[in-house]
Amino acid sequence: MKQLSLALSTTLAVVTGLLLPLNALAAPALAVVPPVAPQKPYIVESPNGARQDPYYWLRDDTRKQPEMLAHLTAENAYFQSEAAAYAGLTDKLYAELVGRIKKDDSTVPSKKGSYRYFTRFVPGGEYPIFVRTPAKGGKEQILIDGNTEAKGKSYSEIGPRAVSTNEQLLAYLEDDSGRRQYTLKIRDLKTGKNLPDAVKGLSGSLAWANDNLSVYYVENDPVTLLSTRVKRHVLGTDAAKDELVFEETDNTFYLGVGKSGDDRYVTIFSGATETTELQIVDASKPGSKPQVFTPRTRKLKYSADHIDGRWIIRTDWNAENYRLMTVNDAQVGTRDAWQELVPHSKDVFIEGFEAFNNYLAINERSNGLLSIRLMPWSKDAQSTYIQSDEPAYVARLSDNPEQSTDELRYTYTSLTTPASEYAVNMKTGVRKLLKTQAVLGGFDKNRYLTERTWAVARDGTRVPVSVVFRKDTPRNGTAPLYQYAYGSYGIDSDPVFRSSIISLLDRGFIYAIAHIRGGQEMGRSWYENGKLLKKTNTFTDYIDVTDHLVKSGFAAKNKVFGMGGSAGGLLMGAVANMAPEKYAALVAHVPFVDVVTTMLDESIPLTTNEFDEWGNPKERAYYDYMLSYSPYDNVTAKAYPAMLVTTGLYDSQVQYYEPAKWVAKLRATKTDKNPLLFKVNMEAGHGGKSGRFVRQRETADEYGFILHQLSIQK
Repeated sequence: MKQLSLALSTTLAVVTGLLLPLNALAAPALAVVPPVAPQKPYIVESPNGARQDPYYWLRDDTRKQPEMLAHLTAENAYFQSEAAAYAGLTDKLYAELVGRIKKDDSTVPSKKGSYRYFTRFVPGGEYPIFVRTPAKGGKEQILIDGNTEAKGKSYSEIGPRAVSTNEQLLAYLEDDSGRRQYTLKIRDLKTGKNLPDAVKGLSGSLAWANDNLSVYYVENDPVTLLSTRVKRHVLGTDAAKDELVFEETDNTFYLGVGKSGDDRYVTIFSGATETTELQIVDASKPGSKPQVFTPRTRKLKYSADHIDGRWIIRTDWNAENYRLMTVNDAQVGTRDAWQELVPHSKDVFIEGFEAFNNYLAINERSNGLLSIRLMPWSKDAQSTYIQSDEPAYVARLSDNPEQSTDELRYTYTSLTTPASEYAVNMKTGVRKLLKTQAVLGGFDKNRYLTERTWAVARDGTRVPVSVVFRKDTPRNGTAPLYQYAYGSYGIDSDPVFRSSIISLLDRGFIYAIAHIRGGQEMGRSWYENGKLLKKTNTFTDYIDVTDHLVKSGFAAKNKVFGMGGSAGGLLMGAVANMAPEKYAALVAHVPFVDVVTTMLDESIPLTTNEFDEWGNPKERAYYDYMLSYSPYDNVTAKAYPAMLVTTGLYDSQVQYYEPAKWVAKLRATKTDKNPLLFKVNMEAGHGGKSGRFVRQRETADEYGFILHQLSIQK
């Protein structure tokens, strides 16, 4: 504890000063040494054996235990002490990142009903302002000013919002802890003041009934934080007596509520990794019993939207890559009446759709790229695709709140093209650019080049890789590489534009996204082959992509940097154990690294929801397999690359103690002298600090760490 006391005595201010410029925190008079966490005997029991966990004591669900907080404070002190060596570079990076952001920006207005809705930012404002204007013209009305709501709070997020049918009331969700535990509030848009109604401890979805009095919401379990109950609140009544609409008894399912595209139905969605179920409530009859759209069946997934007396259904029923089907209102309740609308294809994954009166717009994924198909309802008309001239791009359906239009909104982006909002007339094909994300600081997309390359994994599978670099960057195997991936839950790591990456590209880096198995870029099988007992494909794919990029001359073998967050942080932890010699440094944000212990504990938020993703370690086969790759359990006495690890004390997705334990074990076990830095945000959760400029400080910290490993000081 002597080292811990020394660290604390030099930088107690660090806990509250994490966001100050690093050069404002003068180097302490005494050197801050790496904190060494004491080891305390603790046995993690399981049906398949017991394991010693000497750092389990770092877990404190109250987040108030003095010894734990002292240790995290010491880690922050050590981080600041080490980061002081490149403080000037970090501050320069922060200025670059912020300098590219348009301070008085706004989104393209989107019409719904009598108003056009949009979001804007003002100079000096960290938070969005939600606004509307009358569609026929008139005075702007501020619905919520995020800057005002955030005053006096260390964290502030305005979550989902919904306007009542009569357009006079706004229901919104607010999180002031970073744990994604929301409070429902109702604002009277005539007066701009909130009603007394408030409901706490909610998940992130809500929906109005059409009586302008009833709001449906999802209540979380106070211990596990699982979304467990759908309730209906009637304005002016006691929230403690809110009607229970539906209770989810299977703790492997998530819950959500929403509204159909034509606003006729409130929808209740229950979803697990491999199974979903939809229930519907006539929005004009709040309080009526929900109707099951079709009963849940193990390994059947579906979703649906309503238009013109029928439902359009996206489902994997006998269709691994999904197909679209339809059913009339009178036949809801069974799959027997479903009729095929768009058949399954082994080469095309149907990711989503938007239904309009005259057209169906479909987001399709082929060869890892997301495109848009336009299909008229008329039987004789041919489908068309919105085209792109770039080899790696993303075309995604945007905000389309009204069905009675022939205009489709979509967003186009690539690694070199800032997000661009388009409107296309589905009847004429005429396309109009509405807005391109402003990138200040002299950005010129013509200086950069994006490519698509394919790595061959060790089992022969071809893995797509999206790459971007400056055109003057040498392709002779001397450039540093920044390689990103996620690879879990079927979430796609699309090649979207990120203005922050310019700071690396302009310093000679090549940036690559490895579209590894576990995502869904190449269809459903891509996901299936990267989860459960095939999870290690995710890790070996990432390593094999690195080898390919080095061999192909994209990068120098001694200048490879990897980054991933959350489940991507698990990826970084596994890669660190499996191939540490291939990386100069790894960055693991909020990493899920204590896989077995977490998945054994059903009191931890999200554990039971994810048995179909990772497996249930109470079963021997999954226990042994998860134990074989769990980063915390596989730390051994060997050399590791330089590492930066981050977490948030109030993280509800990956609890802070997972990376805390991992870092403690690495410090006590690894044989190298490479830096191991652990940065704990004491006031935030899984997504880091709130505020669009504050978050850039965290990115600057990451890039400063990476560049420092290459001795780049400017």
